[in-house]
Amino acid sequence: MRKKIVAGNWKMNLSLQEGVALANDLKAALAAETPNCDVVICTPFIHLATLAAVTEGTVIGLGAENCADKEKGAYTGEVSASQVKSTGAQYVILGHSERRAYYHETAEILKAKLHLALDNGLKVIFCIGEVLEEREAGKQNEVVARQLADSLFDLTAEQLKNVVLAYEPVWAIGTGKTATAEQAEDMHAFIRGVMAGRFGEPAAEELSILYGGSCKPSNAKEIFSKPDVDGGLIGGASLKCADFKGIIDAWK
Repeated sequence: MRKKIVAGNWKMNLSLQEGVALANDLKAALAAETPNCDVVICTPFIHLATLAAVTEGTVIGLGAENCADKEKGAYTGEVSASQVKSTGAQYVILGHSERRAYYHETAEILKAKLHLALDNGLKVIFCIGEVLEEREAGKQNEVVARQLADSLFDLTAEQLKNVVLAYEPVWAIGTGKTATAEQAEDMHAFIRGVMAGRFGEPAAEELSILYGGSCKPSNAKEIFSKPDVDGGLIGGASLKCADFKGIIDAWK
């Protein structure tokens, strides 16, 4: 049975002190009521070592929002997968639509990051998804299938066990357009089919696929009720304990 996961992506938000306060609030809320899913918070690099101490021994997993595509060396300002791992983090987000759009991360760069992360014992939350123009042109399946093939198809089935996919309908984030639970399910089922074609049905059935498109406490239950949706990668709603807990509670 595949894992249900709710992961928060804090993005470039919260000071270290604010992050510690939020993590402590979340720790208290989840200690009072054990969640029915895995919970992960992915934070700015500077938060990781401190929050590893806060979350140690709790149900909260910890991840970075990115890592470098190089192992080590003269790459000023970069943070390697091994450095992320050394903080006590267990996860890293790769391929987020913002990284693809703003920092021009290509399939080859993402493939390098993916292998370095896995080689260093990190679990990867790998993001895929189409933009508005691609959705309106009816090319969403083609785009997502290519993203999967270009960065993940050289993995082994064993490596895939440490990968979680996150589908981001980029066209439904900040555009005023809304993805329905049915649209999410259609794409998640398609993704699972693509992965089954490459890695086999059993591996695809074990693969957790999260939904990353403006998931909120008000719509989480409906989205999570779909058979191929295994949780969410949560942006803005992960920055408030009550909102994030509300989404976690959708698995009740």
